[in-house]
Amino acid sequence: QVQLVESGGGLVQAGGSLGLSCAASARTLNNFAMGWFRQAPGKEREFVASINWSGRNTRYADSVKGRFTISRDNAKNTVYLQMSSLKTEDTAIYYCAAAFTNWGVSKNDYDYWGQGTQVTVSS
Repeated sequence: QVQLVESGGGLVQAGGSLGLSCAASARTLNNFAMGWFRQAPGKEREFVASINWSGRNTRYADSVKGRFTISRDNAKNTVYLQMSSLKTEDTAIYYCAAAFTNWGVSKNDYDYWGQGTQVTVSS
């Protein structure tokens, strides 16, 4: 069983930056692909970014490419999402997720989920 806990959410001004962290209870995340998703009020949970088990490969939603960076430190059992040039459209609850078999863009590709952390971007 893997438990994921996100942190780092908060209120930030548009154009600013914010970093999120996801800490896992597993002994190691080396065998997991990891992803970040977000869900705004009234909207479906959407893909943000993902990273494979080694950290050598990443993918991003077009809406965040060039602004967000996903990274991982398997020794610390932690995954990160560094967000910059934030827009009001980025306001959402951000969820960390772990997958055994893939690092796809669908929420159904992931096996474990964190509780989410709120990110609010003000005008």
